[in-house]
Amino acid sequence: MATYKIAVLPGDGIGQEVTPEAVRVLRAVGKRAGVTFEFEEALIGGAAIDAAGTPLPSETLALCRNADAILFGAVGGPTWDALPQEQRAERGLLALRKELDLYANLRPALCFPMLIDASPLKRSVVEGTDIMVIRELTGGLYFGEPRGRESFADGGERAINTMVYTTREIERVTRVAFEVARKRRRRLASVDKANVLVVSQLWREVVTRIGKDYPDVALEHVLVDNCAMALVHKPTHFDTIVTENTFGDILSDEAAILAGSMGMLPSASLGPAGAGGRNVGLYEPVHGTAPDIAGKGIANPLAAILSAGLLLRYSLNMTEAAGRVEGAVQRVLEQGRRTGDIARPGEKVLGTREMGDHVVHELEG
Repeated sequence: MATYKIAVLPGDGIGQEVTPEAVRVLRAVGKRAGVTFEFEEALIGGAAIDAAGTPLPSETLALCRNADAILFGAVGGPTWDALPQEQRAERGLLALRKELDLYANLRPALCFPMLIDASPLKRSVVEGTDIMVIRELTGGLYFGEPRGRESFADGGERAINTMVYTTREIERVTRVAFEVARKRRRRLASVDKANVLVVSQLWREVVTRIGKDYPDVALEHVLVDNCAMALVHKPTHFDTIVTENTFGDILSDEAAILAGSMGMLPSASLGPAGAGGRNVGLYEPVHGTAPDIAGKGIANPLAAILSAGLLLRYSLNMTEAAGRVEGAVQRVLEQGRRTGDIARPGEKVLGTREMGDHVVHELEG
């Protein structure tokens, strides 16, 4: 019987509520597949600051380095927003990505047929939407140097962030994107701002060159402002999107409205392939800590559960099991099960645990 070590980092806010539901789902999958999951929990983000004085304790990093995969909740919140930038809760996640070289972030945006009316966009616009946004995760403005603030004698200030990319950084995320597109509908849109930014000009040149190795995948280059408009005007035009860190952060959040709720969007952050060709990976819902509903037991756990499905698919190569998780979520939605964020007026609203119960029941049935 195979045994896998899973590092569990619930983090802050609703991360502490939805992550246990993803763990329950993995336990149910393990029983059915004859696989043992060993879960070990650790602190990160605000919870780690409160307990250990740092957003990423060394013990947490060591646990993640030795795990087969990482199941992550969310970090941040008003409690820690007043701290200096480098000490804030979110730096724990950024540092973990950098330390583990998690360079490729995959964010699927799928409009489930039964949730079309939950999207603020017209049915005719979002119907059939199925997009994978692949965001470079360890370069660009969020990590580039120099960065910081400086004061002038007249009392004014200047703030600096630097967008930097190397050929290698662009090449490796581009190859991930082409491989993903090849397994989907074989269309890849590379998003940049090559009409203005020198960094984007290099990005476009490298993507074009790599594209010659994938003649079976149709490549197009799209300026980021045009892409932002097209996502809400004609999202079905897109299959797979690849872009740099900042653009990817914004565009993938924009794509959330296509699914009807941030509570439906999972993500996978992948690093270099390790033993057996498996990717080191961190799996998290896109929705963040949602401090306005934290502690109320009403958060939608489906993004966390679908993230567990991505964990099975990309880090453990358990493709069939991943499909069972995704199928269980779809059946629960088809049965009309809804949390508050995706419920229409008059529909029964379930809490976090109740929704998790229904998914687990489908997996055990």
